[in-house]
Amino acid sequence: MTKISIIGAGSAFTREIIVDIFKIEDFEEGTIALVDIDPERLAIARDLVNKIIEMTGKKWQVLASTDRREVIAGSNFVINQIEVVGLETVRYEYEIPLKYGVNQCIGDTLGPGGLFKTLRTLPSWIEIVRDVEELCPDCIILNYTNPMSAVTLLTSRITELPVVGLCHSIQNTSRQLAKYAGVPYEEMQWRAGGINHMSWFVELTHQGRDLYPVLLEKIADPSLLAKDPVRFDAMKYLGAFVSESSGHFSEYIPYYRKRQDLIDRHCSTGYNGATGYYADNWPIWRRTNDEEIKQQLSGERPIELKSSHEYAPIIIEAMVKNEVKTIYGSVPNGGLISNLPLDGVVEVACMVDRNGVNPCQFGALPEHLAALCRSNMAFFELAVSAVLSKDKEMAMHALMVDPLTSAVCSLEEIKDMFEELYEAERRFMPEMK
Repeated sequence: MTKISIIGAGSAFTREIIVDIFKIEDFEEGTIALVDIDPERLAIARDLVNKIIEMTGKKWQVLASTDRREVIAGSNFVINQIEVVGLETVRYEYEIPLKYGVNQCIGDTLGPGGLFKTLRTLPSWIEIVRDVEELCPDCIILNYTNPMSAVTLLTSRITELPVVGLCHSIQNTSRQLAKYAGVPYEEMQWRAGGINHMSWFVELTHQGRDLYPVLLEKIADPSLLAKDPVRFDAMKYLGAFVSESSGHFSEYIPYYRKRQDLIDRHCSTGYNGATGYYADNWPIWRRTNDEEIKQQLSGERPIELKSSHEYAPIIIEAMVKNEVKTIYGSVPNGGLISNLPLDGVVEVACMVDRNGVNPCQFGALPEHLAALCRSNMAFFELAVSAVLSKDKEMAMHALMVDPLTSAVCSLEEIKDMFEELYEAERRFMPEMK
């Protein structure tokens, strides 16, 4: 029978993933192993999964432990959604860079916030991977943890186990584009590729008609432009729409957050680019999510059994039932995108069946789009290499090539910022030489 382990089971993603798994037809029994180092959040996740099993009439067994070695042995699928020390560091990673003029909206992938999340997360993940290799050597790793590219890149460097990074960007953005263009989603066709959070919809059509002229005409309406200000503005000049939200994307390029007038013009509220949006709201979201699940368990609120379009359950269904399905995943490049680094990680369409996740050849990105991806990939390469070699100077060099940070700060200022962040967070990560 199938065994699925979820590491970091206290995450908000667990509810959606479990609902989708239990909605798979003729997939009536198996084992779900839940792991979280927080006993309270683990208990909430366990009770939630048992509640969904009861609602769906499935016959799955649930194991739960704060010690992953007790429960993950023999897993066919290992889903990673860990968060390492985030609540204690989120203010440092927003407020210290802001002193130096680096204005972040989310700060969990690139930039100062993304770098120090990498330095905190990867050492813990290495230990988990070693246990997975020993206890479930025939599994596939499905990674949801950000920084997605960094976690997937490191995994590919330290193990032969198959790994794919899974995000929501392509699913969500493709649906947004259909709404923006005013066409039925089921009839829209697209071709996208790049890296996680920076995949480009290089082709976008409906019944053979190019939708980019339609979108360019529509954003003459200020009300539509305001719905996705950074991505629509970038589309005007770069010729393609990008996969990640305006707020996230504004941090990965040097154009939108380096001056206050640009921030005021392009980066409005919430996920569209609000300053400090993640730092100010994430602790509230986490607390609210836990309270909502508690209310669902008590019967005060309903649990909706509707599909979330998450890719992990799609992969599980395709592999277990040998039904060919398509997802977009972050995978080792190896030439899939010919003008991006061969030893990096890219996001492309993948066909999934009983043989696993099979990435599809993309070809070359338009060179100017590839160049923007390469700037991010250089950051990930340095950050991952810094963790593997415990090299503090290499980690600092990652920040020096970060597109936003380098657009705002001098090298001396970046060094000072790095040292201040390092001192604030050194107790949360292994010592670097």
